[in-house]
Amino acid sequence: MKRPTYRVWDPLVRTLHWTLALSVALAWLTKEGGGVWHEWIGYVSLAAVGLRVAWGWSGSRHARFSAFVRSPGETLRYLRRVLARSEPRHLGHNPLGGWMIVALIVNVVLVGASGWLYTTDAYWGVEWVEDLHDALATSLLTLAALHVTGVVLTSVRHRENLAGAMVHGRKRPPEGGDRD
Repeated sequence: MKRPTYRVWDPLVRTLHWTLALSVALAWLTKEGGGVWHEWIGYVSLAAVGLRVAWGWSGSRHARFSAFVRSPGETLRYLRRVLARSEPRHLGHNPLGGWMIVALIVNVVLVGASGWLYTTDAYWGVEWVEDLHDALATSLLTLAALHVTGVVLTSVRHRENLAGAMVHGRKRPPEGGDRD
């Protein structure tokens, strides 16, 4: 008999997650010669982040920043438990995942802002702005790779398909030691 599941990720969180993932990938693919497509994809990324930030303050339980952004001390303790392979399972985001969301959001905003700045009359063709935009884009891809690695490792450790949960929004219920 199949165990019941909890609805954790609401449709807006899931839609914004995949919109952002796709727009970042498309922006990377159009970075050379993408012109106006690259710019508009960047605006889509910024819009997705803007909506996600608003939803992080007013959205459903597991969408709220207050539900997953933990103190540095708590996050460090969680990291130690991950390294010891004794970390608890979380129904929502774990402390490392919560800070990854913050890092990704901040980085997308910085990439988008530097890209927009490069399109202005004052900064068009200014090499340091282009270099900054490129460096921030590379750091965003690095963060995205770390995010995917964390999702895979956590999925394996807790025998749970987290990518699937971000598609259908459901996770198995808490058991002993589960959090959130």
